[in-house]
Amino acid sequence: MGLDQYAYAAARAGAQAEYYNDENYDKDDADPTKIGPPREIAYWRKHPNLQGWMERLWEEKGRPGAESDTETFNGIEVELTWTDIENLEEDILNDNLPGTTGFFFGDDSDEYYRESDLEFVKQAKADLFLGLKVYYNSSW
Repeated sequence: MGLDQYAYAAARAGAQAEYYNDENYDKDDADPTKIGPPREIAYWRKHPNLQGWMERLWEEKGRPGAESDTETFNGIEVELTWTDIENLEEDILNDNLPGTTGFFFGDDSDEYYRESDLEFVKQAKADLFLGLKVYYNSSW
């Protein structure tokens, strides 16, 4: 067990769950009204400070997707806007991700992921520019 984190681009919220939970989905079906697979643009394994940054963002956005006031930020999709991505980029460049700990989170890995974090920012901006939505999700 451990902290697994994903970022993906899709046409709308819920696409990842809808795609992977649809047992009748046929990948060869060209019907454009059916949801296609989200495209993963980043994956992190135990990047706790990024998780803390995303959890803080989720809190600032009013905890979308939470079913109760006590729900933890685990397995909840959060949409990232252009401004969110720019703020993340600034915090990465300034070594300003919040120190975050958790039983399954591992140790600080900001330096290890620095280049891939910046690559994610670049790809996320490209996808947003093309009209897609960018989401972050995690599981621990």
